[in-house]
Amino acid sequence: MTRTPDGSATGGPGVAERAAGLAGAAPGYRPAATLPLWAEVRRQAARRRTQLALGCMVLLPLVVLVAFQFNSGGRDRGGDAQFGSLVDLATSGGLNFALFSLFVSASFLLVVVVALFCGDTVASEASWGSLRYLLAAPVPRARLLAVKLVVALAYCGVALVLLVGTALAAGTLRYGWHPLRSTVAAEIPAGDGMLRLVGILGYLAVVLLVVAGLAFLLSVSTDAALGAVGGAVLLWIVSSILDQITALGVLRNFLPTHFSTAWLGLLSTPVQTDDVVRGCVSALAYAAVFVSLAFWRFTRKDITS
Repeated sequence: MTRTPDGSATGGPGVAERAAGLAGAAPGYRPAATLPLWAEVRRQAARRRTQLALGCMVLLPLVVLVAFQFNSGGRDRGGDAQFGSLVDLATSGGLNFALFSLFVSASFLLVVVVALFCGDTVASEASWGSLRYLLAAPVPRARLLAVKLVVALAYCGVALVLLVGTALAAGTLRYGWHPLRSTVAAEIPAGDGMLRLVGILGYLAVVLLVVAGLAFLLSVSTDAALGAVGGAVLLWIVSSILDQITALGVLRNFLPTHFSTAWLGLLSTPVQTDDVVRGCVSALAYAAVFVSLAFWRFTRKDITS
C-alpha cells in the first residue's frame, strides 16, 4: 500500500502477495501452475511400462499378420471351419484386418492396457513414496488427480489409435483396400466401412472408460499398483461372466459389460444404434461414479506414503 501526496491510498505491487499470505499460501503461489500437464506427459512417456504397453499395440497386428501367413497353407488342407472363416474375413482387406485385430483384443488386451495406465498412475507414486512429496510441493490434491487422470486417458487413446492404425496400415499393404465384410451384413463400401470402423473405435473408447474409472478408484485406495490394475481387470471379467448367466434376467442390463459388444450393430445394414446409445449412457454413468468416488476418497484420506 502506498500513499499519494494528498494522503489517499493506492494498491501497490505487494497487495496480491499479502492477500495470498493472509490466505495461508506462499507469495506467488498459484495452484494452477503446479504439476504442469506436459511435465506429467513426458514423465509417463519415459516409464518402461508405457513404452511396453504402446509397443504391444504396434506389435500385436504384426504378430497376427505373420500368424496368418504361416497358417494359410494348413488351413487350405483342412482344419477348423469357424477359424478358417474368420481368417478369410480378416484377410480380405485392410479394413477387415483392422476390425479383426480390434475384435480379438477388445475383450482382454485393451482392458489390461487401460487398467494399467489408469490403475498405476497414483498407486505407483504411493509405492515409491513420492506421493507425499508431490502434495508437499504443494500440489492440490484435486489438481494432482485431474492431471494424472487426463494423462492416463490420453495414453489409453494413443494405445487404441496405435492398434487400429498399425493394423489398418499393415492389412492394407498386405491385403489391399477393399470393402468391409462381416458375418452380420453384406459388403460395406470402403469409405463407409472406414467411418464405421472409426465409430466402433469410439464406442470401445467410451466402454473402456468404465475400466479406467474403476482402476483409477482402486489406484487411490491402495499403495499397490498391481492390486489396482489386477482388481479392475478381475472385476471386469467377473462382470462378463455374470452377463452370460441368463437366469439373472433384466439384472444383466445393469452390468457394466452388458453392452460391451453392442458395436456389432454398427456393422449391420441398416446400422443398429439402440444398444450403442444404451451402452454409452451406461458406461458414462459408471465412469462418472467411479471417478467421483476416487476424488472424494483421495481428498479425504491420510497420505502416509
